[in-house]
Amino acid sequence: MNIENNVIIYGSHYGTTKQYAEELSKTTNIPAISFENIKNINNYNKIIYLGGLYAGGVLGMSKTLKKLNDISDKTIILVTVGLADPTDEKNINNIRNNIKMQVQKEIFEKAKIFHLRGGIDYSKLKFAHKTMMKLLYNAVKNLPAEKQTAENRAMIETYNKKVNFIDFSDLDKIINEIQN
Repeated sequence: MNIENNVIIYGSHYGTTKQYAEELSKTTNIPAISFENIKNINNYNKIIYLGGLYAGGVLGMSKTLKKLNDISDKTIILVTVGLADPTDEKNINNIRNNIKMQVQKEIFEKAKIFHLRGGIDYSKLKFAHKTMMKLLYNAVKNLPAEKQTAENRAMIETYNKKVNFIDFSDLDKIINEIQN
């Protein structure tokens, strides 16, 4: 596989997305670069963007993909990493709707989108994130079960804990897409 013009870009606050990006890089020999350090995204033909889900948004994705000029000859693969079950249909729809609001229509329609499960360690959260999670937890913990989303349930189950759902075998479907 010609990896010369390929890049893995990632947005990670606490490291689970970075772990996936580094493993994907190791497996494919495609360099992995934080979105904060990417120079010119237009130099790449195949762009694999992995982003952690934070408050519905994908970290760094909008800022990074907004720099793309012409996507006609580009392959774009978007990968989200979050706490909620990535096989839950409602969760997938919520994530995709959020992505649709964050990127240009052409990018959304062209991109192959995948979802991975990450993790959280509350002891490592910054004060602002801890506060946000506590407010969110208090807002959803007493909702009736039928009104809770998969994301709400995952947050309630993991609140104030350290959990890790990383499964590198879930990268196989992304590797297959990269190789196609």
